[in-house]
Amino acid sequence: MNSSTWLADGRLPELLAFADLQVEGRLADASNATLRCEVVGEPGLHCVYKPVSGERPLWDFPEWTLTHRELAAYALSEAAGWQVVPPTMWRQDGPAGPGMCQLWIDEDHDAAKVAVVRPRQRPEGWLHVFDAEDGSGRPLQLIHADEPALQAMAVFDAIANNADRKGGHVLTDDTGRIWGIDHGVTFATEEKLRTVLWGWAGEPLSDWLMDDVNRLHETLGSSFDPVDRWLAQDEREELRDRVRGILDSAAFPLPPARWPAVPWPVF
Repeated sequence: MNSSTWLADGRLPELLAFADLQVEGRLADASNATLRCEVVGEPGLHCVYKPVSGERPLWDFPEWTLTHRELAAYALSEAAGWQVVPPTMWRQDGPAGPGMCQLWIDEDHDAAKVAVVRPRQRPEGWLHVFDAEDGSGRPLQLIHADEPALQAMAVFDAIANNADRKGGHVLTDDTGRIWGIDHGVTFATEEKLRTVLWGWAGEPLSDWLMDDVNRLHETLGSSFDPVDRWLAQDEREELRDRVRGILDSAAFPLPPARWPAVPWPVF
């Protein structure tokens, strides 16, 4: 079984939260402890396990809260009906203690939706983000596909205040479904949006996205435990302010003028 098959298994939340895990390895390029694990007794079920004990302190986020933000991001994605974050559960116990456990997505690398290409290699219909140069001064472009799931992800990132939407954090599984991963630096009270998904910047939101944001606004209300339980009070208030801001503007956000708009490295 692959990751797309496990999505239809009703046992998945319980398995991620409670089943025994066997650590297979550590993602070497991750800034915090990020372990790939196999769920014992469930062949083919793999997960990403991030223990609280493996978090590296950051100057602009409270200590020991990064895994909580991953859980809030999943709950927010579900509340909006976008389902762009893989199933993510809290584990009170694990190989390295409490932390979050997220379904491992089997990625189809040939179906990537974000790319750096030569200008003449840009596929028809893909959106331009910015121009760059390689080490020899030859031109490059950062581009991404123009698809509804990516539009939802771009609005999700604006609402979650995602500071790290790299190209490598946008995955396409073997069914063509698009996922966003790595949401540890979200929900800050200060504006921190950094993303590669600027292709629609300033454009009006389509009716279906406005409907989704309106429903999310109603769902969050003044209290919504699946999200709120993982965030501080001021972070909850700013989250709701960002939702109202999207509704008021009815448009995709514009890149910020006071800080880098794209994370580095891009991938």
